[in-house]
Amino acid sequence: MNTSIAAASSEKSSILGQVPAWLWVGIGVYLLLLSNGGGLLNDSDTYWQIAVGQWILDHHAMPRDDIYSFTRAGEPWTSSSWLSQVLYATSYNLAGWTGPVVLAATCIAATFALLVHILGRRIPATYAVAIAMAAMVLSMGHFLARPHVLVLPVMLAWAHGLLTASERGEAPSPWLLPVIALWANLHGGFVFGLVLVGAFAFDALWNADRAQQKSLVLRWAAFGIGALVACCVTPYGWGSILAARKILGLGELLHLIYEWMPADFSKFGAFEMTILTLIGAALYRGVKLTPPRIALVLGLLHMALAHVRNVEIFALLLPIVVLAPVTAQFALRPAWPARSGVPMPVMAAVMVLLGGGTWLLAAKTTFAPPQNQSPSAAVDALKAHNPKRVLNDLPFGGYLIWRQIPVFVDGRAELYGEAFDMAFYRAMQLKDVNQFLDTLKKWDIDAVLLTPRTPAVGLLDHIGGWRRAYADENAVLHVRTAN
Repeated sequence: MNTSIAAASSEKSSILGQVPAWLWVGIGVYLLLLSNGGGLLNDSDTYWQIAVGQWILDHHAMPRDDIYSFTRAGEPWTSSSWLSQVLYATSYNLAGWTGPVVLAATCIAATFALLVHILGRRIPATYAVAIAMAAMVLSMGHFLARPHVLVLPVMLAWAHGLLTASERGEAPSPWLLPVIALWANLHGGFVFGLVLVGAFAFDALWNADRAQQKSLVLRWAAFGIGALVACCVTPYGWGSILAARKILGLGELLHLIYEWMPADFSKFGAFEMTILTLIGAALYRGVKLTPPRIALVLGLLHMALAHVRNVEIFALLLPIVVLAPVTAQFALRPAWPARSGVPMPVMAAVMVLLGGGTWLLAAKTTFAPPQNQSPSAAVDALKAHNPKRVLNDLPFGGYLIWRQIPVFVDGRAELYGEAFDMAFYRAMQLKDVNQFLDTLKKWDIDAVLLTPRTPAVGLLDHIGGWRRAYADENAVLHVRTAN
């Protein structure tokens, strides 16, 4: 009997020994995110993302104009993340809020497993894991069940494919084009993927012999045209690219949306520490990069400094951009061969164990968006008054769409535009009291649902024609009184 136990223990140890470091990282990240799954739902945009996906599933069509607001009803609108929305809606239909949590956690875990796998082809496993963990710390603030996390492994695979082709002195394989096509259907950030084509083409040309440069330019140009065409392989065609550009044209409004704000160094944080550490290490060790790689590094840093949402792009792509030159300069050895894999029985066992663990955790845990994004009691009180037009605070837009109430504004900034959203902000913050009062009159508002900290709440408490109908720590409801 003792021999059988020892044999079973030895077999178990053998199986565990076949699990590579990159897969362990993926497992660990997945379990960490799943154990704190509620944090992935801490954004009201998740509500309307799922609602749009459900509409697509119900109608077997793409939304081409706004159907969720009364301020922009009928205006042209392109859902550039339609495939992500369908995936989130499908996962919600299958498992409630556990579905979007598992979907988001799986894609994030796959991203960091892939990052470790890529790094481990050139450097020791310890370094690869440490770099990936640092990248995860920098990215955690943007881990939400929204379309951008579903595209993270796609972005990493696309960038690595371009980088590999550049280092080999050849154009990327046409088989890489479906990756950018998938990206274009998952999230509007695919335009950045097109920019990377030019960046890595420059890198390839810099390293090529003069006699090969003309041929290389033509081949990269052909691939770039193919990538542009692949980005149009969406239900909206060329419209997907035009829709992505609208977000970048929001001007002053971008400074009011947290994820589009510039990096804030008023308090010492992980991002500042990372930048200072990298600068110090580069100065101390004398790291040398070619001009194209320097341009890529500075470009990624500029993006992260300009908009908080780009910090994870900086964290994920910077390591692979500097990987080859740093490896060559310091003679680092790879942790595993380029074509290393995991035996199918081992992978199957890991998937079964993760699936069982997910099921057990979901059975004991109730995932749901936080109450500050889901003012259910306030909306119940709102519906009891049967209002026709509701002036809502921005954080409540997603939940009101979820409850099938036409909204004044929501997170689709590209639909409302800079002028509208800036006027809304100034009105709610009472930068111009008359503008707030004009908004109530112009749109014939008969109910106002705001967060308690919004300055307009106090004004409504003290002007005639309005009464406070409901209030809690998350929301305050005012309704118009009869004249």
